[in-house]
Amino acid sequence: MSPQVASPSPRRSWSPRLTLRSHYDAVRALAFVPCHPALVTASEDATLKLWNLQKPLVPKRSAALDVEPVYAFRGHRGPVLAVAVAPGDTGGDTGDIGGTGLCCSAGVDARIRCWRLPGLDSDPYDGYDPRVLRGFLDGHSDAVWALAFDVTGRHLASCSADGTVRLWDPRGDSGDSNGDNCHTCPSPVPVSDHGVPTSVAFVPSQPAQLVAGFRSGATVLYDLEATKATLVSPNGGGRAQVNQVVAHPSQPLTITASDDRAIRYLDNRTGEVVHSMVAHLDAVTCLALDPGGAFLLSGSHDCSLRLWHLSEHTCVQELPAHRRKHHEAVLAVAFHPRRALSASAGADALAKVFV
Repeated sequence: MSPQVASPSPRRSWSPRLTLRSHYDAVRALAFVPCHPALVTASEDATLKLWNLQKPLVPKRSAALDVEPVYAFRGHRGPVLAVAVAPGDTGGDTGDIGGTGLCCSAGVDARIRCWRLPGLDSDPYDGYDPRVLRGFLDGHSDAVWALAFDVTGRHLASCSADGTVRLWDPRGDSGDSNGDNCHTCPSPVPVSDHGVPTSVAFVPSQPAQLVAGFRSGATVLYDLEATKATLVSPNGGGRAQVNQVVAHPSQPLTITASDDRAIRYLDNRTGEVVHSMVAHLDAVTCLALDPGGAFLLSGSHDCSLRLWHLSEHTCVQELPAHRRKHHEAVLAVAFHPRRALSASAGADALAKVFV
């Protein structure tokens, strides 16, 4: 029997509001800044960009909806594939540059960079401020596919093409910020048994639990306190690659997006697939759960976004989102944790914001 999902809020739909045009190549990842109407995007053009979404949300009817990035983060040597913003930040961790939080990014160069997000009133034409780069996390030996913060913002998980899942202290509370505080997420089931990990997510209702998806289609639940894998679902993605895993904010439920066009619901207590559905016309690349856990947003290489009523397993809205480029289309989706905003990123070098 499927875990009980929280009662949904009134059914609603999303409307496109902003198109963010500044990157020169595919936008691979994005993350909202929790305490602000702001978004960070990560691109194959080797940059990250911070966007202030406040001013364009209530423009005059005749005003253009174009918005420029507040800041461009440069330093990665190659495409940036993952970005995560620490939850709950109010700027207190960001030194004296008027910052808005802690951000971590990673990509093909295998090095995780930790950034202080500058204030949203920053002049985009100011010169580079070296204080924006907080430090590095070194330990992976190949491209880093995904990053995720836990609910406290004190721990960061990463997964890499080197076949490892790692846990970090990006603020340096238990070491420095140059990689000495890295340790591999331990498991009695070798990660290599499942192939290369592609996605990681902390379980909000169980902060000591971490779930990872793999190219092999497996999904593994780790207990970080017991330092072992407690549950292995060999068919979390069927026989196809798992592209993303997300964990429900309050229920023992993991949801996976797979190359075989399917979305699957897994019970964290048994590892069983309690529901599976063909969700798109092409590979499902990305997922996001709304903060209340009532709705699921999915993106696909079929160029669309779909909004799902989680407990009824029904699609309540479909939105055309991004143009296809080199057989790819939608690459990332996200909900703002505190505001009525959602966003998508695509291979067409665009990010879009919905209200």
